[in-house]
Amino acid sequence: MSRKSVAVMDIRSSKITIVVGERSVNNTFVFKAMKSAGYDGYRDGAFYNEKQLSDTILSCLSEVEKACREKIRRLYVGVPGEFLTVNLCQPVIGFPKRKKIVPKDIDALFESGKELYEGMTFLRASSAIFTTADKRVVIDPNGILSTSLEGLVSYFYCTDRFKETLETIFADTDIRLEYLPSTLATACYLIPSEKRDEYAFLLDVGDYSTTVMLVQGNAILKQTTAPVGRAQILAQLIGTFSLPYDAAAALLPKVNLYTRSNAGTYDFMFKNETYEIDLDGLVSAVKDGLDAVCETVGEFMENMQGRELDYKPLYVTGEGIYDIRGALEHVSKRVDRVCEYISPNLPYYDKPSMSSLISLVDMACNDNSQGGFFNHLFGG
Repeated sequence: MSRKSVAVMDIRSSKITIVVGERSVNNTFVFKAMKSAGYDGYRDGAFYNEKQLSDTILSCLSEVEKACREKIRRLYVGVPGEFLTVNLCQPVIGFPKRKKIVPKDIDALFESGKELYEGMTFLRASSAIFTTADKRVVIDPNGILSTSLEGLVSYFYCTDRFKETLETIFADTDIRLEYLPSTLATACYLIPSEKRDEYAFLLDVGDYSTTVMLVQGNAILKQTTAPVGRAQILAQLIGTFSLPYDAAAALLPKVNLYTRSNAGTYDFMFKNETYEIDLDGLVSAVKDGLDAVCETVGEFMENMQGRELDYKPLYVTGEGIYDIRGALEHVSKRVDRVCEYISPNLPYYDKPSMSSLISLVDMACNDNSQGGFFNHLFGG
């Protein structure tokens, strides 16, 4: 692979994607190869089927390497919210005298707040804001004169179980794994910096897992992940209309939650079978499934204090609900907050379902460029 290229693996709750690409002009990307495959997912901090996970990952890896005609030596792995812990701290360091703050001072500040936790591996620290000795609040303190520096910093940790699972899968390869917090990558890539400089809420709805987070600057102040998503909606359709799973999955994108009451029935055809669907019951079933996501958001918002958060919109992304007409409006009503979809501003990839993958590629490209030539030459 060229020094500009990165290989990234995005692990969603129902799908694995491996991509090789590099940054192009105007902050776009050029992708050399991409392969996705479904798998059984995860819950409660563990994968359902580690053998299937391994087979899926290695199959995707083989296909990507064949398409690139190159061997991958370094793979950036996105760590999903299910396997992440975010610890928010306010570390402070002082200086013997007034001095100009430089990057190594920020590194020292980050290091002073880092803690070690049993069963967790530290990934990275990222800042929301900094405060100088004269109480100036800034996003970037470089070059400012001060006798002290305080930061509001998020520390990201990955579960050892996740890391050990992945490293077992890659044990027989020569590939070095680098771990990236998916939630941080998604928040920082999708939400404009001017929105993040204050506060922003982000909801990432997947098939089996949903994460909601509060973002400020380049940090996540709080996040929570729950085992809810598109699967709960499909379960409602299956139970209400006695549909096979594949039929329920094909029906869901056709749902319109704006359908008026007493609209009658709809003959839904799937694989030479016809199912009579009561439209009122269909709308009700989908809303019941969506309510599982809304409850996760509602519980998260209950712990948010301060008037500055009351009118902040909730940005929504992920593959879970974006193709259900009227779903966003239902969530907005239930959580009593303006909601809007957010996705990559890239041709062909401008769908919420692509958000985490493109965000991880962006973060990997940033890390790769900062690593330098010798980092690549000698494998870091």
